[in-house]
Amino acid sequence: MSTMLSQLKVFPGATTKAKRVGRGPGSGHGKTSTRGHKGRKARAGGTVARGYEGGQMPLHRRLPKFGFTNIFRVKYSSVNLDQLARFDGSVTPELLAQVGLTKPGLPVKILGRGQLTKKLSVKAHKFSDRARQGIKSAGGTIEEIK
Repeated sequence: MSTMLSQLKVFPGATTKAKRVGRGPGSGHGKTSTRGHKGRKARAGGTVARGYEGGQMPLHRRLPKFGFTNIFRVKYSSVNLDQLARFDGSVTPELLAQVGLTKPGLPVKILGRGQLTKKLSVKAHKFSDRARQGIKSAGGTIEEIK
């Protein structure tokens, strides 16, 4: 069965008419226009700000501040030894980013999870002690980029 766009119909009950308020007593929505009597919610712009607790000190201001953000922190993209096993020859941060193991532009740190059986020449910004041992024991070389 092929349906053409020009023959599509809206299912009954899928759309409803807008509630026309403030159109007199005969409409059923006259006088207060379904807003009740007086008060903040009956008036224009009468919404409560997020976090407002009726004048009581809001929770987010009652709780203490803590911690700080170090603006000098260096974020590394990490790669483990078992992920390096797919490469042959030399491994560089550009190659790792090209394959999708790291984010381009971030410095790379090699971590020591898994085993490395191939002889690889690995260039990275940092190495964990276990990663150094794993690469050296497989007969590979390490070059630290500054």
